[in-house]
Amino acid sequence: MKRLQDALVRHQQLFSQLHTLAGPLQQWVAAVITSLEQGGKVVWLGNGGSAADAQHMAAELVVRYVKNRRPLAAIALTTDTSILTAHPNDFDFDSVFERQVRALVQPVDVVVGMSTSGNSVNVVRALAAAGEIGATTVALTGQTPNRLAALAHITLAVPAVETARVQEAHTFLSHVL
Repeated sequence: MKRLQDALVRHQQLFSQLHTLAGPLQQWVAAVITSLEQGGKVVWLGNGGSAADAQHMAAELVVRYVKNRRPLAAIALTTDTSILTAHPNDFDFDSVFERQVRALVQPVDVVVGMSTSGNSVNVVRALAAAGEIGATTVALTGQTPNRLAALAHITLAVPAVETARVQEAHTFLSHVL
């Protein structure tokens, strides 16, 4: 019971601080609206739990969230098992998302890299490639400084180091989007 209580307290403490991310969250919302109005899309990526979150958020935009509305263009680069297995087999895992970004991303797009540490090499390389293309890059990370935050146009750095709490905040912030 103590572990449960402690987890709830840590969650509440973290969420009471998320108002500090209102500025970058508003920038992210504006970037997504601009992209979609110009025919762009939101591209999501991450590893492990963040990969699942990327898929979840792409689905929320394409299908629906809260209310019925037109579908919004979004894709998660974490869903194609052929690419996710062929690329590391033929090249390496560090560039698995970068390669997809170079194939699919246009300057009008918004690319969201999710990494609780902010140092996942394949996510960092993908956001760097998206920036080179001219897309708007968004980092959803844990505490800074980290490599992902340093190169993104917009950073939402959750003030926590505990992976589960950071992921919970990423889900909440993405739902607010």
